[in-house]
Amino acid sequence: MPDPADTPRPPWTLAAEPPGSPDAAALLRDYYTEVADRYYELHERRRSTPEEIEQGVADYPSGCLTPPHGLLLVARHGGTAAGCAGVRLLDARTAELKQMYVRPGGRGLGVAARLLAAAERAASELGAERIRLDTRLDLVEAVALYRRHGYAEIAPYHVDPYAEIFFEKRIPRAAP
Repeated sequence: MPDPADTPRPPWTLAAEPPGSPDAAALLRDYYTEVADRYYELHERRRSTPEEIEQGVADYPSGCLTPPHGLLLVARHGGTAAGCAGVRLLDARTAELKQMYVRPGGRGLGVAARLLAAAERAASELGAERIRLDTRLDLVEAVALYRRHGYAEIAPYHVDPYAEIFFEKRIPRAAP
């Protein structure tokens, strides 16, 4: 009987994609659905409505995740979109991580760490020396991921009713 460890596994790939591509748009919608559902379950003991998801997508557009000042990375496993991470420049030296998400089937496989590292490289290539992000305290997996990868808590750098904790990490500048 063959050893399952000898069975080839589909490869993981990471590449920039337009936020409006079908797979990227589906990932972003899944992201908004999950964070909205978790928020409403915590605060109102219900799931989000389709209208609330539409409003969230409209309130947090992904158009800033396009060159020359941003990008959206899509992780694929065997060709299937499994996660995403956006990067945008806030100023010449500061980038921001946006819409970091891994679908449930891809969790626990190290793809979040790969997406985070790729986002940091992309931020560096855009000229940033540091990368910032905000998240909510109930997104405990995200908070743990950022802390595990060297992000330090900072004072708020913007106002958003859903941002409860802010992080920053210094990143090496890309070679010219």
